[in-house]
Amino acid sequence: MTRRSSLWAILVGGSIAGTLDIVFAISFAAYNGVPPTRLLQTVASGLLGKAAYSGGAWTAALGLALHFAIAFLLAGLFLAAARRVPLLSRQALLSGIVFGIGVFLVMRLIVLPLSAFPHPVHFKPLATVLDLLSHMLLFGVPIALAAKQARRSP
Repeated sequence: MTRRSSLWAILVGGSIAGTLDIVFAISFAAYNGVPPTRLLQTVASGLLGKAAYSGGAWTAALGLALHFAIAFLLAGLFLAAARRVPLLSRQALLSGIVFGIGVFLVMRLIVLPLSAFPHPVHFKPLATVLDLLSHMLLFGVPIALAAKQARRSP
């Protein structure tokens, strides 16, 4: 894999995954009466705690930036793993789904509890199933497919 194809995979995979995931999250939040600004502030609350909710558009923008930073970081992590284990790229759909499950579990069980996130982590059935599916299909799969495409690059 060349440097260009690696960077391409991280940027494209991370951008697509981050966009699909945040659009799903904003849509589900809106369905539940939560405005987009509030959802993005909730993302920022992992760094800022409760103060994120009093920061207005600035903390919402920070939440969006953090969301995409995490997406790019995780795309890079998957790409690094795919270099060491080529099967991850060859079986992109399956490995993307498994990666998405892993991301969901790590975020819910490790990252959020250890961060400044000011809320208890809940596993309400509908929200949990939809969030898990989002991480599997809208987050993990695009990252894995971008890594697969990068491996095909000359």
